[in-house]
Amino acid sequence: MNKAILNNKVQSFLSEHLTANVTSILLSKPLFGEVTNAELVDQIEAKKRTEKKLPLWFDTKGIYYPNKLNIEQTSSERTALYKASLVSGNSLIDITGGYGVDAYYFSRNITEVVHCEINEYLSDIVDYNRDLLNANNITCVKGDGVAYLENTITFFDWIYIDPSRRNDKKGKVFMLSDCLPDVPKHLELLFSKTNKILVKTSPVLDISKGLEELTNVLEIHIVAVNNEVKELLWILEKDFTGVPQLVTVNLTHTKREEFTFSLMAEQGAVSTFAEPQKYLYEPNAAILKSGAFKLMASHFKVNKLHMHSHLYTSNDLIDFPGRSFRIEEVIRFQKKVIKQRFQNTKANITARNFPDKPDVFKKQFKMKDGGEVYLFLTTDMNNKKIVIVASKV
Repeated sequence: MNKAILNNKVQSFLSEHLTANVTSILLSKPLFGEVTNAELVDQIEAKKRTEKKLPLWFDTKGIYYPNKLNIEQTSSERTALYKASLVSGNSLIDITGGYGVDAYYFSRNITEVVHCEINEYLSDIVDYNRDLLNANNITCVKGDGVAYLENTITFFDWIYIDPSRRNDKKGKVFMLSDCLPDVPKHLELLFSKTNKILVKTSPVLDISKGLEELTNVLEIHIVAVNNEVKELLWILEKDFTGVPQLVTVNLTHTKREEFTFSLMAEQGAVSTFAEPQKYLYEPNAAILKSGAFKLMASHFKVNKLHMHSHLYTSNDLIDFPGRSFRIEEVIRFQKKVIKQRFQNTKANITARNFPDKPDVFKKQFKMKDGGEVYLFLTTDMNNKKIVIVASKV
């Protein structure tokens, strides 16, 4: 890291130019002797990305930023706080430390945290920032986390891993064994150094595939923020051989929606079906990711519209983990009727078990997003295509 960036004049420049045109800065003559204009732009672009994602870092004077890609890949404060709520004890090692956001929040619940990062530049940044953040119980180690475990005699209360989700080939990785580090391959080593492992994976990972690759899975936490799934968290416990619990969490601006169940419960659940009644419910994104479709109907005593629609209905309003609507009207999907009713209007459109996606529907009927009207394009229990006109409860 270039410590000249920490100069007061440079720091003032960065704060004053967060909304500046970075291209003009790049094309300007050198502004500071020991800091290039490209470095200034890197700091500005990275800091801007932390304003909402990492407000503690953004508001702390003198924070050093890595490149913007590192900021994009790191946990948000909200998800890091949630992860930290899952651990406790005297010692934790983060073997894929990154920018140190998770390690910081772990350090609030754990007596001693070891942050391993193979990228020396990034490790230096975390080591510097931890003092500004008063996280002196974090020890920064430069090097490969797996190699560190192989050589240490320390037995940790927890090991945390956020494996890299890309390999040497282009494209997304869908198998844990293709990630770095290879968690399934190193499970024996990991369990020789701890009894509890917390693994963060991409939300695109198929849960059933993860269960095929991992053993001793105690819990799987599906974490969404404002109805967008951000990460899957796998808690592995040495010698555990039972059925995993799935914990779905949706962190909204105003509340925390949580629903916990076992895989066996979903397999044994039975759904009831009905045509649209007075109220309509759409599960949050975490539940949709979990696959608890039959269980939603039986647990909350609501009816599904169709086996594959994953929309629910009832005559009495209930507290449901997701969005709730009052059904105003149900229309059979006939293009002539839809055109007369909705062409050139505005609505919020959702499609569930319907041949057309919302964008196709909007284009076909010259509609725009927004307004107070909600349209659900779906299929009912009689396999008829319908449009449900609804308003928010």
